[in-house]
Amino acid sequence: MAENLHQTGRWQRPSRLPSRWRESGPVWWAVFSMPVLLFLAIPVLLLFFEVRPADLWMQLGSEQTRQAVVISMKTSLISLAIILLLGTPLAYLTGRFQFRGRAVLETLIDLPTVLPPSVAGLALLLAFGRRGLLGAPLNDLGLQIAFTQAAVVGAQVFVAGSLYIRSAAIGFALIDPEILEASQLDGASTLQQLRHVVLPLSRYALLSGAVMSWSRALGEFGATILFAGNLPGRTQTMPLAIYLGFESSLESAVALSILLVLLSSLALLGVRWLSRGRMD
Repeated sequence: MAENLHQTGRWQRPSRLPSRWRESGPVWWAVFSMPVLLFLAIPVLLLFFEVRPADLWMQLGSEQTRQAVVISMKTSLISLAIILLLGTPLAYLTGRFQFRGRAVLETLIDLPTVLPPSVAGLALLLAFGRRGLLGAPLNDLGLQIAFTQAAVVGAQVFVAGSLYIRSAAIGFALIDPEILEASQLDGASTLQQLRHVVLPLSRYALLSGAVMSWSRALGEFGATILFAGNLPGRTQTMPLAIYLGFESSLESAVALSILLVLLSSLALLGVRWLSRGRMD
């Protein structure tokens, strides 16, 4: 006991478990984790056994499916560009500065991630619909947002933007202030600091947030269907096509589901790779 106290600097209760139990500890944890792992894995794996590869390619090659894929990729990439452009300054503000009302601002940023999708869609419709607070003046100018691809982009930015902003804010907050002070003493301007110091040091957090935000935008459903509708060839994204296909063509819904699973898995693997590179 004295040796245990001397090695750690604090008291540790001796383990009463037999040595063979302690050595097999990870095995027992794996056994206890198996029900949750099976619950997560089985539904996803069943998607891949539901349709044959030949049928999968045939379904993905249909006109309506291709339109949904194109609309999803187009709108999600536009949404990501808007999030990067408008979200980065906000992330820097919340990550680098202390000010009154910061907690309220951070709550507002995080709110879309916990709102029910239907609430988000209804809120956007009340704000930007034809009779909405901002939508009515825009409609008088000949600009309609609701039930267009602009509404799809708006729903994706609203729901997915906070994922990037929070990740980027954490990356900015971790930058050592002494590094920025040293660059100022060397005569670096604000733009030079941003380009040569801030962005390189926080690049993993920015990229991880961007990947997660894009993946969330790609899978957005609830806010989109209320704010943009489910119009094939116009506002129908892949999640909306899955919803429609569940009623009319299960094979098409399964094919699109598999495609989204693969894209989401690649996005998550990219985030894991970036996180590992950051730790290295």
